[in-house]
Parts: sequence; C-alpha cells; structure tokens
Amino acid sequence: MSKDTRPSQLHLYNKYIQQLSQNIMSAEVTENVQKLSVKDDAQKPAKAQKKSKQQSLYLDPEPAFIEERIALFDKLQAEYNAKVASMPRVPLKIVLKDGAIKNATSWETTPMDIAKEISKSLGDRLCIAKVNGKLWDLDRPFEGEVADEEISLQLLDFESDEGKKVFWHSSAHVLGEACECNLGAHICLGPPTDDGFFYEFAVRDSLKDPKECEERTVSQADFPNLEGVAKQVIKQKQKFERLVMSKEDLLKMFHYSKYKTYLVQTKIPDGGSTTVYRCGKLIDLCVGPHIPHTGRIKAFKLLKNSSCYFLGEADNDSLQRVYGVSFPDKKLMDAHLKFLAEASARDHRKIGKEQELFMFNEMSPGSAFWLPHGTRIYNTLVSLLRTEYQKRGYEEVITPNMFNSKLWETSGHWANYKENMFTFDVEKEHFGLKPMNCPGHCLMFKNRERSYRELPWRVADFGVIHRNEFSGALSGLTRVRRFQQDDAHIFCREDQIEEEIENIFEFLKFVYGVFGFEFKMELSTRPEKYVGEIATWDAAETKLASALKKWGGNWEINPGDGAFYGPKIDIMISDALRRWHQCATIQLDFQLPSRFELEFKSKDGQNEENYERPVMIHRAILGSVERMTAILTEHFAGKWPFWLSPRQVLVVPVGVKYQEYAQEVRDQLHNAGFYADVDLTGNTLQKKVRNGQMLKYNFIFIVGEQEMNEKSVNIRNRDIMEQQGKNATVTVEAVVEQLKNLKDEKRNDNALI
Repeated sequence: MSKDTRPSQLHLYNKYIQQLSQNIMSAEVTENVQKLSVKDDAQKPAKAQKKSKQQSLYLDPEPAFIEERIALFDKLQAEYNAKVASMPRVPLKIVLKDGAIKNATSWETTPMDIAKEISKSLGDRLCIAKVNGKLWDLDRPFEGEVADEEISLQLLDFESDEGKKVFWHSSAHVLGEACECNLGAHICLGPPTDDGFFYEFAVRDSLKDPKECEERTVSQADFPNLEGVAKQVIKQKQKFERLVMSKEDLLKMFHYSKYKTYLVQTKIPDGGSTTVYRCGKLIDLCVGPHIPHTGRIKAFKLLKNSSCYFLGEADNDSLQRVYGVSFPDKKLMDAHLKFLAEASARDHRKIGKEQELFMFNEMSPGSAFWLPHGTRIYNTLVSLLRTEYQKRGYEEVITPNMFNSKLWETSGHWANYKENMFTFDVEKEHFGLKPMNCPGHCLMFKNRERSYRELPWRVADFGVIHRNEFSGALSGLTRVRRFQQDDAHIFCREDQIEEEIENIFEFLKFVYGVFGFEFKMELSTRPEKYVGEIATWDAAETKLASALKKWGGNWEINPGDGAFYGPKIDIMISDALRRWHQCATIQLDFQLPSRFELEFKSKDGQNEENYERPVMIHRAILGSVERMTAILTEHFAGKWPFWLSPRQVLVVPVGVKYQEYAQEVRDQLHNAGFYADVDLTGNTLQKKVRNGQMLKYNFIFIVGEQEMNEKSVNIRNRDIMEQQGKNATVTVEAVVEQLKNLKDEKRNDNALI
C-alpha cells in the first residue's frame, strides 16, 4: 500500500469478543452445576456446532447497522410499492433503435419485458437499458401519464461502454457487501473505473476520531476471504432493488456512518430525495442504475489495494481502497488477466529502473530525476518538436517559473485553479509557481503594439510547470508535480481559427505517425465552472466543431469537460495494448485575451485607430514530455526505435586482442552522432551478448580477427530473428551510412537498408 498506518488490534471485534467471553463463562458455570448434580450426571452438554467454511467468512454477530438498514428499507419499500400499485395505467408506445414499436403499459412493463419479447436469450445478455436517453434499470417499469406516449428504448450489453460501466458499478456493490460482512467496514464510495471498479472504506467506527480508534489495515492476504463472500453474493443472484428515499430517511438509515451522513447532508438539499440500491445485506446510497441481479457476474477478482483520502482531500480521514474487475464470461477474465500480465511487463516504472532512465526520491516527491539514458530520450523528443517548429512557423520563447498572484487573478487561475498550485509569500506579496504557460505568453503579446500582419503568432515554450497533485495520486511519470510540456499558443484573428486548427491536425498526424499511434478526438464543451459569457462559449464550440467536421476523422462530443476558460479538443492515442491515453489538446480561448485586454491593430484601421481582440489557441502535441515518455516506454516495451533509443549500438570484441579495435569502432560511431558503448569486461562472449540483449541495444556489433582486418563489423539485429547469429560482415563506413538513414527516416522496423 502507498500509505500504511498499521494498527495492532481489531477494535471492531471487541464487542463480539466480550459477548463471546460472557457466553463462554455462562456456559462454564452451567456445566459445572450440572456436574455437581447426581441426577443429571449422565447428561452430557451438547457439542457446539462447527461453522461451515462459508459461514466463517461472515462476522458473527454481524454489524448492527445491517439489520437496521434492512428494516427501514423494507418499511419504505412497502409504502413505495403501494404507491406504485395506485398509479394509473396507460398504454405506451416503445420505440426501439431500429424504429420498431412495441406496446407497453406504464408502471407495469419493463425494458426486460420488451427484451424477452424480442428474443428469449436477449435479456440474459443485457446489462442496462436507456429510456429517452437516460440510463434505466432493466426491471424498472416505464413511467408515463399520457396514453400512447412514445418512449425511446435502447438495450445495452457488456460490449457497450455504458453497459460495461454499469456492470462494474454493480460489481463494486458486491465488493461493498463483502467489505461490510467480512470486515465490518464503513464503506464510502464505490464507482466503476475505466478498467474495473473499487470501493473505499474504513475498518473502524467512522464516528470516532481516527486518532482514538485503531484501524485494521487490509492487505492482499484478505482478498481470498473477500472474494469468498463475493462468490456467495453472486451465487445467491441477489436482485438490485431501487428505492427513492427522502433526505430525512436517508439520515436515519446511515446514522452510523460519518461518510454517508456527510454525503447526504452536503449533496441532497433539504426536502430533497435520492435513491438507494439494495442487493442482499448491502443497502447503499447510489443513483444507479444496475444490472438485474448479481448472478450476471460470472468472473470476479480483486487485484490491488491502496490508501486514499475521503473525497480526495488530504485534510480528510484516511481510507482504504480495494480494486477489482469482473466479467459476464470467464473467458473474458482470462483474457484480461493475460493483458494485465503483459501490461505489468511493460510498466514504464519497471523498465525505467531496468534501463536506468529515471528515478524518484522522497526529497522531491512527484519530480523525476532524469538519468543520462532517460535524458537522451527526453532531449530527442524535444528535438523532434523543435525541428517541426522551425518548419511550421513556431517561435520558441522562455518564460519565468514564478509569478505574482496578481497575474493569476487576472487570468482566473487564482479563483479557479489555486488549489492545484504551489503558492508562497515573497516580501509580503503572494506568488505562485506556474501551472501553465499561457498567462506569461499573454504578457509577451501585450508587451508592445501588435498588427494584424503579425498574426497568426505561434509561440512555443518548453518551460517547467508545477502542479500540486495529491501525494496519493502520484504515479511514475504519468502523474507528477514537476513536468514540461510541448506547450504552444497561437494568437490569431477569428477568420484564421479553422485554418490554424487544420494545421494542428496535420501536425498531430505527423508526430503520431512517427510513433505508430492511432488517434481519435473528443470535443469537450462548457463545464459547470467556467468564466465568460455563454454566447462566447457557444461561438467557440461551433468553431471547433466546424473544424472537426471539415477534418473528417473520428471524433465525438464529451459534454461538460472543457477547461474553465474555453472548449477544447482532447486527442486520444491508442498504444500497442489498445489502451487509450489522452495527451494532446487543442483549446480555443476567447477569455484570456479579454481578461488581459489583448488587442491588435486591424486591417480596417490603417487610417484611424481601430483595434480588435485576438483569439488564443492553446496547443500541445506530446502533452507533457514525462507522460509521453511513460506511454512510449510501455508502447515499445522498452525496445526503442533506433532514432529514439538511448542505447543504439554495443560493440563486443570476441577476445582481449580485439579490444583496441572495438574501442576504435565505438569512437567512430560516437563521433557520427550515435549512442554507442563497448564491452571491455572479462565476461565471455555469450555473456556480453546476453547483457546487450537484456538492455535492448538496437544492434550488437561483434568484432574479431576478420572484422579487424577488414575494418568491418558483424551485426546482430535486435528485432530481426534471422540476424541473431553470425552474419556477413559489413564495413564500418557502410554501416554508419545505414545507421544515419535509419535515424533520419525515423523508421520503427530497425532494418539497415
């Protein structure tokens, strides 16, 4: 676990132990009295019944709150069922995705009924329904008051993204039930993730001060028992039952839990209501929806555990979190576990350590120390972008790392992003390390009068950026506090927007083509927390949508996920394991130019002072160099293409006699601009070659008597099996030219031609 506060006792069992002790003492007294009785000495006390393996997985007695919740749920559910029974029934028209219409009755017919009418086997494959565009439980009746009202219906299985999310959300409830029944945990939140689910909880009385209440630390040794309870829950095919409850009743139901009580008090307005879902012994605050019953889960596995903070706030209680994954088919689980094994072998943290690319140290958490070989990769990536900048009309600038808070107040970051910044005082003034480069570039634009003739002005910056990520969120190179972006901002006129975005699309296509990535785009629109006028936002979103349509590639809308200052296009790349990563971004910003009062002399103002406001386009291709390095490490599994490789050639002499020539070859390669090493150790030839293979050198050049006389090398190619043994010799002069071509062409095939 990333955070371990290991207690010495399991205080949740104290009450149980005391009761058990009292029961044992009482039994002993009775037994002794019976032994003293002459009449009853023939009677022997009955043997205590031995618990079954399944029973031993459950706390005995179980937490009192479980029975209390069920009693209140049953009472309120009976009232709700009576209310539903009294609702007027009217005929409805259910419109399927293909346009077909099915007849239904309000408050009686369910999506599952429609599915079974279509096909008896269809219902068994489904996870969830979508009614009038809203996710809907399969066993929840349609609601309607108008006769012959048309209601749209979609039926979704596990293959759909929404079906998968619902399936994993329901599986999280199974895990929550296991945590309560096996650990006596006070559960908190249990959402689905992109590749499974988790539940976070406290194994203690959440109403007591954590400092006064010791907690048991859950480890992977607890997973078999938790999975054992989950297996029973799944075997019982527990139905997911939905119930709407008032805020008042919710506070009664969850009175025992500090976390649920806080969520009810802060998320539900007075006089309001929300839903809970029950499956078996678990009743949880949840908006749903869920799969019909737990029996749909055919494979369930817990994977890892960690610690976290309640609601992600470091000032809140520390909680424990357990992650898992599940599937409706055991074959899918087998395939997923195989995928996880491959992903583990490709983990950039593992490869980074093996290849000595980077390191981390607690003296600067979340900040990578780039070792020499990792720095080679880093600099090569930056060099690739710099070369393209020169071709594509970008100008590179350097800006400060820290700015007065007045700048961040002007930009809006102080009000909207301060919690993610490192802030401090200097001579009674508030300062912050920059989390972004854009405000500094606005100052540059405003530094002097600008003319329409200068636009578009494309300015690039590899400046160091700091963001105050929570320590528990830090993860290798993918989530850090200190990083550098291939950041650029384009200041342009409104009539130049679409052309500039098209140019960026072309830039993306080139760079991702070099790496061999597929990519897709998402248009992220106005979030709840934003600055500026809605009309301005609408205009910006329309411009981006128009550019995407003109581009013609694969894109979709991601509503409400834009930056606080403008809509954006997020670019997702697919790696060798078919995982999607968000790296590049294009953000259209009408706000910052307004907030900084940026302007340029317009074309219409040649004879009189006429100024216009520029539009600002935020753009990154790699995203952060750190994150891209992590993705590339795992994409290539540490087998770097030659142009990007930190270890390109290893020269190996077959004996001591040829060491001088080996060194000479290495020096020639080094002088030609390649990363070359020579192995002059006393190891055997086989050992030297094996060491080179382990470090994934692109090429191993073997040199001996023939090679020394010919001024040649014998090449072993890392990626071509036919060239792993002894091959025809190639002169050093010829191979240098072949290596130059391979490097310049940035090919990934590692072939010398």
